[in-house]
Amino acid sequence: MDAGSGIGMLENNNEEQLIQLQRIGKHYRLADTALPVLQDVNLLIERGDSCALIGRSGSGKSTLLNVLGLLDRPDTGSYHLNGIDVAQASADDLAALRNRLIGFVFQSFNLLPRLSALDNVALPLTYRGIAPKLAREQAHAMLEQVGLAERSKHRPASLSGGQRQRVAIARALIGDPALILADEPTGNLDAATAQDIMKLLIELNLRQGVTLVVVTHDPGIASRLGRQIEVRQGRLHESSGQ
Repeated sequence: MDAGSGIGMLENNNEEQLIQLQRIGKHYRLADTALPVLQDVNLLIERGDSCALIGRSGSGKSTLLNVLGLLDRPDTGSYHLNGIDVAQASADDLAALRNRLIGFVFQSFNLLPRLSALDNVALPLTYRGIAPKLAREQAHAMLEQVGLAERSKHRPASLSGGQRQRVAIARALIGDPALILADEPTGNLDAATAQDIMKLLIELNLRQGVTLVVVTHDPGIASRLGRQIEVRQGRLHESSGQ
């Protein structure tokens, strides 16, 4: 698949299932030993779902999130995202798919310290070749949506943890993604701010229909999402949600 064919499929696929994992396996090598991390993972996630990935440290949930986010390729099995067979995608295709389909929210925010909040949010659009003025206009509108327009000119160092995470969410949303992957998005926040951030993510899921997958250790956060999927020794075990 070339980049053009991949991009062409992004906006035209109307299948209900956004994510289809079939018999996914992933291992890492330690000296001469292959250590299994994911084993025979099957997962279907429909558009608009909200899912919590839970499990102990080392269970494989971060590896699974990396596979879902096209940051790591599985060793076995198949992954279709938006109907696209990821195994057939080149490195350039994967980068384009990440930019167009996926928004990432990290525990450590991953904002560029020398850029203002506005320019951090605009960055994904500039990668698409959108003119800087238009990218910044759209970024300002997105910051307004997450309640941070008045801090748009501030750099990350002058923002609180909750404000930085709102900037990160605005950046994740700026490209109108089908999927948001959040890796412990409240891990560095106090309890009250964590509640605000989760409320914002859930409202975006419900209001805009963005598919939401959250890695969390917090059972309270997990219970607020529609599905709870435990990763245990590299396998998935799903419990009923709300």
